Amino acid sequence: MKKSMIILSALMAAGVAQAETLVLWPSDIGVAKANNGATVTVTAAQRIVVTATPDAQWPGVAVGVKDGACNLSGFGRLRVTLRNADTRPLTIRMSVKDRRYSEGSPGGSLSLAPGETGEMTSNLRTMPWVLDKPLELVGMNGYPKAHAGGNGFDITQVASLHIFIPQSDLGGKPAQYEVLRVEADSAAAPLATLNADTFLPFVDRFGQFIHADWPGKIHSEDELQKAKADEVKWLRDIPPIPDFNTWGGWTKGPQLNATGHFRTEKVNGKWWLVDPDGRLFFSHGIDCVRVECETGTQLRENYFSWLPEDGSPFAQFYGTGYWAPHNFYKGKTPFKTFDFSKANMLRKYGNDWYKTFTELAHTRIRAWGLNTIGNWSDMGVSRLRRTPYTATFSVHSQRIEGSEGYWGKFCDPFSEDFSNVLQRELDKQKQQGTTDDPWCIGYFVDNEISWGSGDTSLAEAALTSPPAQPCKVVFKDWLNAKYETLEKFNAAWQTQHATWDAFLQTTTLPDKKLISADLTAFHKEIAEKYFRTIRDGIRAAAPNKLYLGCRIAWGAPSVYRAAAKYCDVVSVNIYNREATHNLPEGADDKPMINGEFHFGALDRGMFHTGLVATDSQAQRAEAYKQFVISCLKHPRYVGTHWFQWRDQPLTGRGDGENYQIGFLTLTDQPHPEIIEAAREIGRTMYTIRAEGK
Repeated sequence: MKKSMIILSALMAAGVAQAETLVLWPSDIGVAKANNGATVTVTAAQRIVVTATPDAQWPGVAVGVKDGACNLSGFGRLRVTLRNADTRPLTIRMSVKDRRYSEGSPGGSLSLAPGETGEMTSNLRTMPWVLDKPLELVGMNGYPKAHAGGNGFDITQVASLHIFIPQSDLGGKPAQYEVLRVEADSAAAPLATLNADTFLPFVDRFGQFIHADWPGKIHSEDELQKAKADEVKWLRDIPPIPDFNTWGGWTKGPQLNATGHFRTEKVNGKWWLVDPDGRLFFSHGIDCVRVECETGTQLRENYFSWLPEDGSPFAQFYGTGYWAPHNFYKGKTPFKTFDFSKANMLRKYGNDWYKTFTELAHTRIRAWGLNTIGNWSDMGVSRLRRTPYTATFSVHSQRIEGSEGYWGKFCDPFSEDFSNVLQRELDKQKQQGTTDDPWCIGYFVDNEISWGSGDTSLAEAALTSPPAQPCKVVFKDWLNAKYETLEKFNAAWQTQHATWDAFLQTTTLPDKKLISADLTAFHKEIAEKYFRTIRDGIRAAAPNKLYLGCRIAWGAPSVYRAAAKYCDVVSVNIYNREATHNLPEGADDKPMINGEFHFGALDRGMFHTGLVATDSQAQRAEAYKQFVISCLKHPRYVGTHWFQWRDQPLTGRGDGENYQIGFLTLTDQPHPEIIEAAREIGRTMYTIRAEGK
């Protein structure tokens, strides 16, 4: 038996604390298989050549273990050597899967220039702590478990490594890359083992993890007051960001036409926002500038060492949760909640904590080198009109029943309900005073909606919907106009509908290859109707405001083309190491803005890194800088907004998210590393954007 097989056999029998580097590819124990429509070949030199095609959502290769799964609990990190074999830059991602495909699996990403070779890494330890035996914990996306992976991912049952390029990053074109080597490195240090019998309660009165300590953890009200005084001094003494005008625009840049509102302009081949005074503006922003940070307590009361009694000043921060699209509380609404963030604000700032928060938010934003209040922020902050902001609303109207998606079904833009809800939302914006406010940059409408996985998805959803679905009725009329007679239509689709009403009654798809041209064309009709209706509504209600799109997280090239046709700025949400999204061929030339990105680390008492993991606060800060710089150097991007203002609750929001993704902790402590990273960007961003350096 070869050495690599001997090592693996020993590991599968029992995990080891420390071990030599284990080569998974090329080796006797690894196997490479095409995944999600990609094509894979292995050369004589054992290079895995992958052609990722844009026909599926996650095309790539799965590098697995021949025996099904292995125990990598003695290893801390995977290292994957990759080569970009394409003629364009590529960002390649990976996800490590256990036998059960558990949530919370480790991942990574790597951006490579054409022909470049590099190394992508992934930390197999998704949690710093491990329980000594199983303990049921619910309502959180990440939490300690009784195996060395620590989170939902089971490091003792590693089955495969998926290396892929998301369909949304391919721009409608295939891409080729090579996997040269996959190896696991020994763990640097053992995990901290916690006693399951004494683990509960694990949340202190400030909402923090009880069983660990870290820089900045609050242990008493006196420490909160000292932290407040320290920040007051820091804010007083820190030098201001140079070359920012009142809006945060570039005072050393060219003087352009001043309209009194934000607009867009292309200058020297690069798109920009232009502030109301006519200065170039890059939107360096942050989402969720608010205090609200409630977590479910009902059915989990034993998680908390302290919850206020009725009559306590803190009892006002109990609430009722209704939003739970995923995880433990789904189907259990309404449920009782408590907001530790608000409780800590009361402790720290007294009864006027909300007024202090709204004013301090602007001071912090400017001191941190930011210049924009992003999505889902408190209008009480925006109304002070000291920092530019983006307004937002969603069109929660009739849905296309045949559609599906992570956040729900796609709205039907052909329904009367869609237009009515849109108008009601715009009327609310008028009442809030955003429609002609010079501090309001524009409107994000909807977020990460369910476009489907391809250029035919919405048309397929229409066909599989009930007969009265408005977009299905419009599809019927569209087909009738194209084919002129039912007989010609039946011949083209190879169907046998006796009447058009029979067509409406059918919810099964014909041969997709046969009807792909019609599906593609009507998918475009739905997408354009969606963007056009909203564009027209905003132009009528707020002609001086920008339509910033719907923050695309998933979508085929046709979605981007439709957005570019009608939006002033095409918005995307990118959870990656750099800005990878661009407009496809055939799209109108429009600017883009990134509505969300984040990085997290587990060195400050939290249970989940969020969607892009780093190993420490220092790495998180460096990742922040590199991501924003990638936006600054991209000719289309006019801004990027971090998600979010403060860390999420340790015990999770309504859908279980409990990510370490804030500029602030739940106790209102700034994370100094990422603050300094944002300040560095603020000091240099206009030079980088204008000069590319």
